[in-house]
Amino acid sequence: MANFTYSATGLALTKQFEGCVLTAYQDQVGVWTIGYGHTGTDVKQGLTITDDQASILLAADVAWAVTCVNKFVTSNINQNQFDALVDFVFNLGCASLGQSTLLRLVNAGDFTDAAPQFLRWNRAGGQVVAGLTKRRQAEMSLFAGISASAPSSTPPQP
Repeated sequence: MANFTYSATGLALTKQFEGCVLTAYQDQVGVWTIGYGHTGTDVKQGLTITDDQASILLAADVAWAVTCVNKFVTSNINQNQFDALVDFVFNLGCASLGQSTLLRLVNAGDFTDAAPQFLRWNRAGGQVVAGLTKRRQAEMSLFAGISASAPSSTPPQP
């Protein structure tokens, strides 16, 4: 079991790709979303929040993703690998990581083959999404220790 906390580099990656929208909107597959990609039964049409509320929701959502990665990863990983996996879980959920070839390869210590596995997770509603492809590339680069900043992305529109 890993025992990491999410770094500023990881948080910047999540914020970059999520963007911050203070009015609830439906994402590409129709899920109500607000703030930095927060979803749940508390998010409904017409909901608005403040920047501070968005940051509080982000902290709670990131904590859940951190717990998931710390629980499932059994090999010795580094901070960049951890951060990439947390962003992956934040975006796709803990179950996606738990049943993935990505996790199997990470836990086997096969980081070379694990890195390209991020790229397999670039679809929403069965369709390849350019923004998800860019996000997975950024996660893969961070995981592999390649110093590359996340490409600029436009936040989702309500």
